[in-house]
Amino acid sequence: MKKKPIYVEIQMESTVDEVWHYTQQPDLHAQWDLRFTTITYNEKEREDAPQSFTYTTKVMPGIVVSGWGESKGTHEKGSVKTSSLHFGSPQKISPIKEGRGYWQYIPNNNGITFLTQYDYDVRFGKLGQLFDQLFRPIMGWATALSFDVLARWLQTGERPSTQYRRFFSYYVICFLFSFVWLYQGLIPKVIGQHPLEIDMLANISPLTLEQASHFIIWIGLLEAIIGLLFLITPMQLLFLKAQIFLFPLLTLFAIIASPHVATDPFNVITFNLTLWVLSIVALFLREQLPTAKNCKRKRGV
Repeated sequence: MKKKPIYVEIQMESTVDEVWHYTQQPDLHAQWDLRFTTITYNEKEREDAPQSFTYTTKVMPGIVVSGWGESKGTHEKGSVKTSSLHFGSPQKISPIKEGRGYWQYIPNNNGITFLTQYDYDVRFGKLGQLFDQLFRPIMGWATALSFDVLARWLQTGERPSTQYRRFFSYYVICFLFSFVWLYQGLIPKVIGQHPLEIDMLANISPLTLEQASHFIIWIGLLEAIIGLLFLITPMQLLFLKAQIFLFPLLTLFAIIASPHVATDPFNVITFNLTLWVLSIVALFLREQLPTAKNCKRKRGV
C-alpha cells in the first residue's frame, strides 16, 4: 500500500528563537502537542552525543503507549533552522514501529513558517498497513491541531490546557446533540412508534391517529438526519443557533398537545431546558476554537 509522509505547515506571528524554545523544551513541548502526554530527556553519556528522550501517550484510562526518540542534529542554513528526529516504540500496542522526520523554522516578513514532515513504518505487516489507512490521517490531524494550539499560545498567551479543554468540551456537546437527535428520532418515533408521540402530533395537527402514525415516521427520520448532520463541523453552528429558537417552541407545542408532559418525571421542560442551555454554552465554546484547518497539509499548496 502506497503511503505519503505526513506534512503540516503553519504561519505564526513569532520568532525562530521563540518557536524553537517552545518546541525543543520537553516540558513545553508536551503541553501543546496532542500526540504526547509526557516527554523526558535522557542524560547524555557525553557532551557531543545526540539528545535522546522517552515519551508517553495516554490513549485512554489504563492504556498508555511509550516510546523513544533521538535528535539527529540541527542544521542551520542562513536564518533557517532544521531539527531532525528519529523515533519509535517497542510496544506492540503502538501502530508506529519506527520513523524519522524533521521540524523546520523559516523566518519571513509575517513572522515564521513552522513546518514538519515525518514518516514511519508500521508493525504487523499487511494488517498494520491496512490499519494505518485510518491511523495516519488521525496522526496528521493531531499534528495540525497541535500546531494551531501552539500558534495560539504564542500569539494570544492562552495556555494549551485551556484550549484543549474548550475544544473537547465543545465536541462532546456536539456528539451529545447528535446522539439525542438520533435517539429521539429513531427509537420513540420510527422503531418504537410510542403512542404519546402519535397522540401529541394528532392533538396539534389536523391529522387522524392513523395519519399521524405514518407521519411520525417521517419526523423521526428527519430528526435522525439532523443527528447525523451534527457530526459535520460546518453544519454545527447553524444547528446550534437553530436550537436556541427551536427548543422553547418544541417545549410549548408538547405542553399544548399533552399538558401532563410538563409534570411527568424527567419531563419535557427540564429536558429541553438542559439542551437549550447546552446550545448556548456550545456557541460560547466555539469562539476561538483551535482547528487543524489553519495548517497547510501539502507542501506548496
